[in-house]
Amino acid sequence: MTHALLPPLDPAPAPPLAPALVPALAPTLVARLGPAVADYPPGSVFGPRDAGTYEFVWLLHGSARWVCGKLTVPLTAGALLLVRPGMRDTFHWDTNRPTRHAYTHFRLPPAARGTRAPDDSRWPVVRDLTGRGDPMAALCQYLLTLGATRPPGWERHAEETLRLLLLTFAYGPGPGTGAYALPEPLVAMMAAVREHWADGVARPLALERLARAAGVSESTLCRICRRELGVSPVEGLERLRLARAEPLLWLSNLSLRAIAVQCGFADAYHFSRRFRAVHGMSPSAFRALPPESAPPSPIANGALSALQALVPSSASGR
Repeated sequence: MTHALLPPLDPAPAPPLAPALVPALAPTLVARLGPAVADYPPGSVFGPRDAGTYEFVWLLHGSARWVCGKLTVPLTAGALLLVRPGMRDTFHWDTNRPTRHAYTHFRLPPAARGTRAPDDSRWPVVRDLTGRGDPMAALCQYLLTLGATRPPGWERHAEETLRLLLLTFAYGPGPGTGAYALPEPLVAMMAAVREHWADGVARPLALERLARAAGVSESTLCRICRRELGVSPVEGLERLRLARAEPLLWLSNLSLRAIAVQCGFADAYHFSRRFRAVHGMSPSAFRALPPESAPPSPIANGALSALQALVPSSASGR
């Protein structure tokens, strides 16, 4: 689902902020206004109204149209809408069947002295809850559970859950929607890599096969990779394979030979030679270091991290 922004702002959302630049968010629940569920009969309309608080709305069954000024957003199950204070909006619920939606209203306190208030004008209006690896659907479900069961101290847990939901919605992208958007040929290439690595062994792939999966020529794929990743396609995959070795060195009793095989290298010698070339030290020396003292990961930059998000994680053996 494309993120929609309110007019007259730029239709492209601003890139997510670096963690150090994300404003502190401390939402507080509005009494008797969620988290809860509401049911509407077919053809119901709510509004126009002037929103006085923030409100998350997500559909569980049915569909709706949300209208705010010149912006019309179709809503279906799996969409999460964030209404801001001051918006004048209208909900047009499904005309053919009942609609059930969840909601929770909340407020954000004024910024404390010396801190920066969040700029909600740059937040998305709608986010997709069905993204791979995206925690927002689980956070929404947990909010509803807390609102329905109301165990002792539930409000504090709900507000912390709401803080994580809002932080993820506004600033924290899920895989595939992150600060670094990969060109379509690289996404297609990684689909083939994901299939090739599905059994947990990160074997190398030839450039010819990568280009065929990407739907472009070998020279075009190399040009795209050098522009986006700073390395060739084969080098980029090798860095992903070497990054997979890191947890196996720290969190397993596997031999260097077994780790080499798991990461797609012919033998321990070849693995050690390539590991030293990228990390600046041997795998054995790396294994002896605490993680906080080790050299940076070879996929620390945004583009290679985005590639990593498109393949299954490796499992360490103990």
